[in-house]
Amino acid sequence: MKILVLNGPNLNMLGIREPDIYGSSTYDDLVNLITSHCEKKDIEVKCLQSNHEGDLVDYIQQAFFDKVDGIVINPGAYTHTSVALLDALKAVMIPAVEVHISKVNEREAFRQVSYVSYYCSKTITGKGFDGYIEAIDYLCGQE
Repeated sequence: MKILVLNGPNLNMLGIREPDIYGSSTYDDLVNLITSHCEKKDIEVKCLQSNHEGDLVDYIQQAFFDKVDGIVINPGAYTHTSVALLDALKAVMIPAVEVHISKVNEREAFRQVSYVSYYCSKTITGKGFDGYIEAIDYLCGQE
């Protein structure tokens, strides 16, 4: 099984940005958790983060050519604005799960809209870093 984990803008600032919402663990902590989990389950994983929408689109498109089996995506703020990410996911037709560390449905009204959710088979919110593990296991049929 080959999984791509994508993180959007500002997720590189985990541990610094709004720790009351996102916690004090860093992006490196997240990547280490995911990598460790996948090693134990014999899952090939690649974790990427970008603050640039076009880079995220490129990563999704490259996943098609790399024969990725599933995508875990936390688009960050692009969740609420990016039709481009939705279109990229639809184009590659790779199973995908949307993840958010916080409970976005309990936050500002503008965070209630998720374009990528129109494609993703599941959305996991408010479970912190554990949401990524749940998403990976779901995509691998181990949930």
